Amino acid sequence: MHEQIRHYEDKLRYEIDSWDLNESVKREENVVVIDARSPEAYEAEHIPDAINVPHRTMNEKATAAFDREALYVTYCDGIGCNASTKGALNMARLGFRTKELMGGLDWWKRDGYPTETDGAKQPISCGCG
Repeated sequence: MHEQIRHYEDKLRYEIDSWDLNESVKREENVVVIDARSPEAYEAEHIPDAINVPHRTMNEKATAAFDREALYVTYCDGIGCNASTKGALNMARLGFRTKELMGGLDWWKRDGYPTETDGAKQPISCGCG
């Protein structure tokens, strides 16, 4: 039973859902939301106030000015996309406190939270690349 408890504790340590993220942002906690997809996918639609740092570009230089005390939450399109996982791994390797948004942008929208769009409504192929 101890292994199972540890498993669930780890999930909560490394993942966050839309409700918890939204509450953290509303409370103005030191949380930075990172869209780990391509710039084109970010421009098409993203979580308000999220910054775009594609997982492939996350390195010491790109994150040099980042607040080391903040919690960084990475996301991508959702299930079927692993840019958020790659982004969270990269950020953790760089020494940042990191969580992955469960369900990504898809679950964020399903839970009724707003997004920012460019208005073009163009289909974007997977922005995970």
